[in-house]
Amino acid sequence: MNSDFFKYQAQTTPFASGFEVDRAVGNYIYGKDGRKYLDFVAGVSANTLGHSHPKIISAIKEQAERYLHVMVYGEYAQEKPVALCKLLAEVTPEPLEVTYLVNSGAEAIDGALKLAKRYTGREKIVSFKNAYHGNTHGALSVAGNEVHKREFRPLLPMVDFIEFNNEANFSQITEKTAGVILETIQGAAGFLLPKEGYLQKLKKRCEEVGALLILDEIQPGFGRTGKLFAFEHYGIVPDILVMGKGMGGGVPVGAFMSSAEIMKTLSHSPKLGHITTFGGNPLIAASCYATLKEVLDSGIMNEMAHKETLFRNLLVHPKIKNINGKGLMLAVNLGSPEYTLAVAKRCMEKGLIVFWQLYRNEYLRISPPLTLTDDEIREGCEIILQALDEV
Repeated sequence: MNSDFFKYQAQTTPFASGFEVDRAVGNYIYGKDGRKYLDFVAGVSANTLGHSHPKIISAIKEQAERYLHVMVYGEYAQEKPVALCKLLAEVTPEPLEVTYLVNSGAEAIDGALKLAKRYTGREKIVSFKNAYHGNTHGALSVAGNEVHKREFRPLLPMVDFIEFNNEANFSQITEKTAGVILETIQGAAGFLLPKEGYLQKLKKRCEEVGALLILDEIQPGFGRTGKLFAFEHYGIVPDILVMGKGMGGGVPVGAFMSSAEIMKTLSHSPKLGHITTFGGNPLIAASCYATLKEVLDSGIMNEMAHKETLFRNLLVHPKIKNINGKGLMLAVNLGSPEYTLAVAKRCMEKGLIVFWQLYRNEYLRISPPLTLTDDEIREGCEIILQALDEV
């Protein structure tokens, strides 16, 4: 299988591991090599409740036996997509009330950008240096790392970039700005948190000039930081909320959410302002609904602060410079990309899956399933500490 993987499946790097997966259950992935590996990555923040969670598998099986795709988005009323959108409206603050379901986080970013332009009638977007929002042309246009963009230009025009956590840049948000898009916690840059009061001041500036605030919560949601979405820690509500990854519990999905007043502008002038064949797929929605219900009902979000503290207390080593992030969204600074990649490789050899941050490769990514136990945290951290001593 490994040789066929490299021969027939398109690659994104010259150094993919080619690890052969046999099955995945709970917080472990089992390889064709007969070994089990503790998962500290969760499919890059996607497997919120671990692998093969019984409630998610049951929901998928139940829906698969009823029907799969029946019609393009927005034409037929289907039970699970409707239930998911209704539940999201119930558990998010006003004025968030209407959800548009799509196929990925990147598509949701594209839809959110379109929505901001359509509602405001403006053309300019403000994004942030070192931002990452996905790899479609629209999402790449608002990404803040030129290395990942330059070979794919031309991209969307009229996008300005400002510095995260720098209030002096707010003057670039003007009456010509349709929307300001940012990650509540900057992901690829090393899980950087907003400073105290920063998001509130940013929201106020958007309100002053009539721009919409778009928050990318593709990595923090559902529940990774101890709240359903990270913005709930900071006393603001976005005009447009973007989600993906962990909302599906392991299936491909994305969504953007806004008020009914804003969202209805996609339905006319022109009609079909955004359209998707498989967005809102009932099988995917069933998985999302089961994931959201379990996150809400289990109380698992209440454990995130404790688990973060346990990680921080255990990961103390002379080679660790600092740890960024919140909840189970942590980035461990090991000083250099080369060293971090070597440590990640050694951890894999010892039975632990870790990864690195896209832009800041010196940061070791820790974004495990929320279901990780204290004993599993101790087990994984011990492997990391051993790898730091051995590499």
